[in-house]
Amino acid sequence: MFLFGSRDVWFVVALPVFLSASLGWSHAEVGGFLALWVIGYGGVQSLAPNLLSRGLAGGTPQGGTASIGAFALAGLTALIALGVHAGLSPWLTVVAGLALFGLIFAINSAVHSYLILAYTESDDVALNVGFYYMANATGRLFGTLLSGLVFQWAGLTGCLWTSMVLVFSAGVLSLSLPRGRRLATH
Repeated sequence: MFLFGSRDVWFVVALPVFLSASLGWSHAEVGGFLALWVIGYGGVQSLAPNLLSRGLAGGTPQGGTASIGAFALAGLTALIALGVHAGLSPWLTVVAGLALFGLIFAINSAVHSYLILAYTESDDVALNVGFYYMANATGRLFGTLLSGLVFQWAGLTGCLWTSMVLVFSAGVLSLSLPRGRRLATH
């Protein structure tokens, strides 16, 4: 829930408004950019199993993989927030930051999808996958609501800090995931 909320809290309302109002992008440019981002995100997510098995995770993802990914994403989000707050080039800070965020987020999402199945006994697959998607949808709902509220109160920087807190929370919760334990076989 926290992982998906961390993306949507700055992606759904704050980012399109920021790109339009602060960078002067047209509606077509904002929509086109976000469409390309989603396509790129999907591409990275489809490559995630190969990326993870060939070096990023050193093999099959474990609970520690989810924690490391979430903490890396929290650190990146904090850097983007600091860059925006410091007045660095908004185009470079936000657009390049969003590209890196999408890369790390897509890998994190794939790790979580893998782990939900890896930790599930065959009799509970439908229940656990359903719970995972319920948590995903709940996080996206709260992230979307927070995106509008926080953007009105604290702008894009506030949304980024809220995102950082949410993804950091996901990392802390992931610390309790089993490590080195034999995963369920299907």
